[in-house]
Amino acid sequence: MEIFAASYLFSTGSPSIEGGGIAVADGRIVATGTLAELRSAYGCPVTDFSGCVILPGLVNAHTHLELTHFPSWKLRKGIDYAPRTYVDWVIQVIKIKRGLTRNELELSVREGIRIALESGTTAVGDILADRSLVSCHGGGRLGGRLYFEAIGHDEGRCSALLTELRHALDTFPAGRFKAGISPHAPHTLSPRFMSEVTDLAVSSSLPTMVHLAESREELTFLHDSGGKIAELLYPFAGWESYLPPPRRTTPVAYLDSLGVLRRDTAVVHCVHVTPADVEILKHRGVAAVLCPRSNDRLVVGKAPAALLKKAGIPLALGTDSLASNDSLSLWDEMRFLRQVYPSVFTPLEIMEMATIGAARAIRRDDELGTLAPGKRADFLVVRPGATGALSELPEALIEQSELIEVFIGGKQLS
Repeated sequence: MEIFAASYLFSTGSPSIEGGGIAVADGRIVATGTLAELRSAYGCPVTDFSGCVILPGLVNAHTHLELTHFPSWKLRKGIDYAPRTYVDWVIQVIKIKRGLTRNELELSVREGIRIALESGTTAVGDILADRSLVSCHGGGRLGGRLYFEAIGHDEGRCSALLTELRHALDTFPAGRFKAGISPHAPHTLSPRFMSEVTDLAVSSSLPTMVHLAESREELTFLHDSGGKIAELLYPFAGWESYLPPPRRTTPVAYLDSLGVLRRDTAVVHCVHVTPADVEILKHRGVAAVLCPRSNDRLVVGKAPAALLKKAGIPLALGTDSLASNDSLSLWDEMRFLRQVYPSVFTPLEIMEMATIGAARAIRRDDELGTLAPGKRADFLVVRPGATGALSELPEALIEQSELIEVFIGGKQLS
């Protein structure tokens, strides 16, 4: 057993402790309290980080680590242009991913894991398109949930994908990651395949993650089967024959009609949701993951964060991938969130979205997101900027802090 102490112990959901610390044994938190209390109770070695804060490891609720090397792939393949619209960007991503070798994807995933850990992210909700890459996450120090991605319209191919998904779930390795399923988006799966994938998740007791209402093009397509998704994306993907009749609905209402939205579902982006959509999300008990820098980069708009918050939708924060963001740093994401929603979230709420809120969104809050007895000893040591009252600590952590150390299971990241 070992005690880790600092000038402050910060964990959302419980008061910050001046001169606090955690007792750790076998990779788990045994107790929290003041250093004096812990010394009295356990009398074990102490590592003291004077002038610093101990806080939970950050949880990135949505990313695609496969795409970490996307910026260099663009240059190498000569496809380094600035997409004019969201659909243009999607087509660019598809062009770049075509022809990549498994080794290239593996190196990209491993680099993403390294970057995440070194920035203080100790768990992620990662979307995995290539199921063979599960081994890249196995035995590592990063944790969280891997969501196997499902995309398709052709019935024969979708049937084969379902078989592959079942096999991947049956053989999912034990470790720091748990499995999940990601039916990609309302317009990239046929209604039948969307329902089949959802049924598989329900029967396997697994959570799902869906990209939802990210762009206006998605709204147009779900309403009248027109716009750039119909005109450009479907032909590019070879889906012309699967163009549906106008549905006259919203992406949220469409997914709800298929039974996709449930308490174990996390929906990502939610940029273009109506008040009626938000009521559906609230009624179904889903969590929403905001990715503000990605939305800004792709010029798709801003999620109605005030509306989502007022409705009581559980909120989390994600970076998305380096195909649509400049970094995988949740510190950058938290600072940007403060800038674009200056009066919506308090600094404490933002910290919650990057810790326990994100852990709940990916259904890993039993082990992650707070410094509570029984949870994994994944924590950060951070030197904050000048702070007076404990109430000012969240703002100081977001705006002015320096990451000193990262601990995974009570062991220092080397």
